[in-house]
Amino acid sequence: MTPSLPSPGPLQQDAASGLAYRVMQPQPDRPRGLVVLLHGVGGRETDLADLAAGLAPDTLVVLVRSRLPLGPGQFGWFRVAFTAEGPKIAAGEAEDSRHALIRLVDHLQADYGVEARRTVLAGFSQGGIMSASVALSAPERVGGFAILSGRILPELEPRIARREWLAHLRAFIGHGERDHTLPMTWARRADQWLEDLGVPHVTRLYPAGHTINPEMRADVLAWIGGLAGAA
Repeated sequence: MTPSLPSPGPLQQDAASGLAYRVMQPQPDRPRGLVVLLHGVGGRETDLADLAAGLAPDTLVVLVRSRLPLGPGQFGWFRVAFTAEGPKIAAGEAEDSRHALIRLVDHLQADYGVEARRTVLAGFSQGGIMSASVALSAPERVGGFAILSGRILPELEPRIARREWLAHLRAFIGHGERDHTLPMTWARRADQWLEDLGVPHVTRLYPAGHTINPEMRADVLAWIGGLAGAA
């Protein structure tokens, strides 16, 4: 009998964070690692189901829906306006989302018995921003993070943990060379920032726009698999 392909489970609500999420099914009885996937602005949690389906079956994969409704079936982690001077964010909303995600990660780790060092946050666009925001400000919660077609918020700088607390982190940056929503310069800035912070990371550029193309998907899946399943 052919095993069924992983698919998102029912929507659940976390009381502590106020965030809704889905666990990929079938979920492992004893997860070896935890991967939390975060969608982009105007998206929803199931947007990253294809990426989630490529992860190892012994990994607990959680698809999170942000709390800010932007339209029917559309959600965001914070409001943003794209101006000639660059993106302008609603900083208070970004902070609320950062705190909510930290609470959700705490809940998932306690509920499923997964260690912080085996926890990875990854996201597309604004979801990648939030992955970096949580990991760099609360590095004791995670082992690594991935920014896919995203950036590190300059507004995060005063909340970044001390360099010695970041030393265990690992990071992945994937970005399209033809990205006109968040130009490739943001990936280069993130790469340099992580270099300055002493965070070991991989940066890869792709012949693509603002998307997760097949090559980026394959690369980040391999990177997550190595990190979440590491001894």
